[in-house]
Amino acid sequence: MNDMTRIDQNARRSRALVHHGIAYLSGQVPDDRSQDIADQTRQVLAKVDELLGQAGTDKSRMLSAQIWLKTMDDFAAMNAVWDAWVVPGQTPTRCCGKVELNDPACRVEIVVVAAV
Repeated sequence: MNDMTRIDQNARRSRALVHHGIAYLSGQVPDDRSQDIADQTRQVLAKVDELLGQAGTDKSRMLSAQIWLKTMDDFAAMNAVWDAWVVPGQTPTRCCGKVELNDPACRVEIVVVAAV
């Protein structure tokens, strides 16, 4: 019995996976890494919106989010974009930390889990 739906799967990962009514998104990063943190965050959140839609849910049903930043100097600018994007009263649990990302030009990566 296959009770999982994999979205945009390749040999290494699925960009999203739905299992027992929960959508798990892989880490989403910006495509245009020449932009500042605000624009990179907007790009990532647009990808999150798209994947959640493909999984049959939306940002109002997020359960948790992990946000990884290249530098905590970007925290306030990232939060400004995040705060404008989340649904008031429907915010998920969240953590944010500084990590070494796989591309030095990448300033943000976001991982989301949502109810379907």
